Amino acid sequence: MNIKNIIEEKLHEIILNVYQLKGIALEVQENKTEFEGDFTIVTFPLVKQLKKNPEAIGVELGQALTEQTDLLESFNVVKGFLNIKVKNQLFIDNFSSLNEKFETIEKKNATVMVEYSSPNTNKPLHLGHIRNNLLGFSVSQILEEAGYDVIKTQIINDRGIHICKSMLAWEKFGNGETPDSTGIKGDKFVGNYYVKFDQEYKLQIAELMAQGISEDQAKKDAPLMKEAQKMLVDWENGDEQVRNLWNEMNSWVYKGFAETYKRLGVDFDQVQYESNTYILGKDLIQEGLDKGVLYQKEDGSVWCDLTDEGLDQKLLLRSDGTSVYMTQDLGTAVQRFKQNDIQKLIYTVGNEQDYHFQVLFKILGKLGYSWADQLYHLSYGMVELPNGKMKSREGTVVDADDLMQEMYNIAKAAAEELGKLENFTAEEKAANYENVGMGALKYFMLKVDPKKKMLFNPEESIDFNGNTGPFIQYTFARIQSLLAKANFEFKEVENVQLNEFEKALVMQLANYKAIVQKAAEVLSPALIANYVYDLVKTYNSFYQSNPIMNQEDEKVKQVRLNLSDLTAKTIKKSLNLLGIETVNRM
Repeated sequence: MNIKNIIEEKLHEIILNVYQLKGIALEVQENKTEFEGDFTIVTFPLVKQLKKNPEAIGVELGQALTEQTDLLESFNVVKGFLNIKVKNQLFIDNFSSLNEKFETIEKKNATVMVEYSSPNTNKPLHLGHIRNNLLGFSVSQILEEAGYDVIKTQIINDRGIHICKSMLAWEKFGNGETPDSTGIKGDKFVGNYYVKFDQEYKLQIAELMAQGISEDQAKKDAPLMKEAQKMLVDWENGDEQVRNLWNEMNSWVYKGFAETYKRLGVDFDQVQYESNTYILGKDLIQEGLDKGVLYQKEDGSVWCDLTDEGLDQKLLLRSDGTSVYMTQDLGTAVQRFKQNDIQKLIYTVGNEQDYHFQVLFKILGKLGYSWADQLYHLSYGMVELPNGKMKSREGTVVDADDLMQEMYNIAKAAAEELGKLENFTAEEKAANYENVGMGALKYFMLKVDPKKKMLFNPEESIDFNGNTGPFIQYTFARIQSLLAKANFEFKEVENVQLNEFEKALVMQLANYKAIVQKAAEVLSPALIANYVYDLVKTYNSFYQSNPIMNQEDEKVKQVRLNLSDLTAKTIKKSLNLLGIETVNRM
């Protein structure tokens, strides 16, 4: 428990015992005014209840805290604001407790499943996937740090007409080439054929339109599209040749995905495939009809009427008996709760799918699944580069691998310009460029509230000053250098008076666990990113104002080294929650 929590708890007791008031919580703030004191307590919420002026209430509370607790050194009241100066020993004790319990995690005895990534096997991962993966992985890390057990999962969209387009294009135009024979990464290789299909398809449409056929009809009559549709039917019927081609091309893609995930620093505990899940959910249809939750039209199609909930009527089974995406998602959700002992399921999916998930959760609730209110759509805004949106089927997608390599190159150029790595080996330099480049990418992506659309500027993200990953990594490296120079070993120190910079750092360090719990509650890595940035700023103020290596008083020097050590540990752990590696030398 940090000092602020201790004060809030004691205030609650005083308000209950002295004034017999329940449910009143006064806000305790770190004092950033010119008035003396470590914390400020706002007394105005009690004015109406007690019918006293705020100054008088402040004096009464200050006296009660002084008499009934061993917390205060002094207090003053200014215009209804109670400013309190806390005893030095409380900061010392609080720091010792933080250091002692730093690695302790209080388990929640609950398991959360987090779904993210969920790519298609007809193209490589792109810019949107980067935000999705970083967000899903970071939320998983934060939930674990908050005490939850976490299952990270993805469902790969490995079937459908879009997959057949890549397969058909390779069959027609590939001449037997493979990723190995061309030296092209597997997912990019297959993605090239998805683009090739689109190019050839457009040519066929243009030829048909030149013969006087309407555009809509030309799109339907184009031979390539008809062949792709036939290939899909053949796949669904289990045609051996089509299935073998499908397996081989998917294996190329999965190998490519694995390389991208490794460099991005994300992983999964479970993987599902749409080719296995697309038939799920059909058994729920009869269950819904029996319960009167669903209804059937004359053509045999099955629907769910959600108009009373302010939504629309949703198709769940076509008249020909085939399912839609919603049906699959219903079945997949039920399967996940049957096969795993989970208490919550989080879907990391862009905000263009907001409506889909509203409908999904409503239907599951209507079907009687008690866990339906524990489903959550972690909706996030789109991410763009300064030169705007790009479309994948035209072959101008912002490729995830290309962007990561660009970050490496920008980090390398920045380091060379600043002359930071002159004594490093070639291997050490390469590792540094990678960590700094990826740290810049991840931090910039995650410091923005997930719900907001964002503009990612690669050059802006690699700045050794300001609210960036490299700035935070640099501070960590500087602390490591300091600790190495001092041959640091942690030692408890007693009877040392902390100054305002040291107290501010203790208070900031004490906020870590509360911020983690809050970030886990609202599923926002942005809270962690902004916390660690504030911690680094607080440390830098402390560092610039307090000599450490030149400090003659050994007790004071040890306290400052202890503070530096816990700051470095907290930076490292915070960055780890964002999926960012630290750098010991920069």
